[in-house]
Amino acid sequence: MYSKDGEDYFIVDAHVALWDARPDNQLNIHGKQFIDCFYDYHRNLSPESEVWPYEEYLYYGGERLLRDLFDDGYVDHAIFQPAHLGAFYRNGFGQTEEAFSLAQRYPDKLTYNHCWDPRFEQAGLDQLRRDAERFGLKGVKLYTAEWHGDSRGYKLDDPWTYRYLETCQELGIRNIHIHKGPTIRPLDRDAFDVADVDKAATDFTELNFVVEHCGLPRLEDFCWIATQEPNVHAGLAVAMPFIHTRPRYFAQIIGELLYWLDEDRIQFSSDYALWTPKWLVERFVDFQIPADMTEYAPLTTAQKKKVLGLNAAAMYDIEVPAGLGLDEEVVA
Repeated sequence: MYSKDGEDYFIVDAHVALWDARPDNQLNIHGKQFIDCFYDYHRNLSPESEVWPYEEYLYYGGERLLRDLFDDGYVDHAIFQPAHLGAFYRNGFGQTEEAFSLAQRYPDKLTYNHCWDPRFEQAGLDQLRRDAERFGLKGVKLYTAEWHGDSRGYKLDDPWTYRYLETCQELGIRNIHIHKGPTIRPLDRDAFDVADVDKAATDFTELNFVVEHCGLPRLEDFCWIATQEPNVHAGLAVAMPFIHTRPRYFAQIIGELLYWLDEDRIQFSSDYALWTPKWLVERFVDFQIPADMTEYAPLTTAQKKKVLGLNAAAMYDIEVPAGLGLDEEVVA
């Protein structure tokens, strides 16, 4: 929980990861390219005081995650959104067993989402059923630009993807998180295009499609899709740190999202460990749209509370303690 000026904020970090990018886990040069690109985002968009040493960034482990999120970072609940990247890392990038073990130890603090890839076809579909039972999945995280054999990406409206989405619907896995944002070397930029979200969201109205990174740098395309598809949500991972390096750009992002969507479909994410939540939460609570950007309405306290935690809590049925929700008197 974060408190400021007499207001208490329930914090759900809706996109965190536990990764291993150390050299002995890198399968090839692409593994190093990927984590180096991650580190460039981290270093270039963070305050100087928040930049980690490179070696520490390669693998930080569960105990540091717990400290950075819950002891220091104000987070009440966090959701793992893993990427496998089996073409780049021997044992995968996201650490399934360690992350799931943490979620089992701290079920009141952590939710574990898993991943799937439709290019594994029937074998992967069978695995999804086993994973859903083992992990108790409420959500999955998809990387449509992930490499597999000769393929360098897939689309949400591919026939096999539809079979996986149908299975998610059948199994009660309602929350489909998709990386649709900036590219990461060596992945292909166009494989993260947001256009395929439109058809999938239309055809699977019982599922929530959380577009992580809100489609950046395709914000306008994303907003036009989300405004007509009420089951499309915006994840603020990657968008959040611009609050430090380019605050007017961040004002444009949050202003456009609030204009086209609504305050109930936007979720805070630190994208840990690209960034730590502490400074992002502090900056967002203090943030206001610049007065000269008159096309956007001022941010209200109620909107900030929804974005920082209440929206994701509602999606994942996370209990919000008494006094930390919204009441009719919270308007500004």
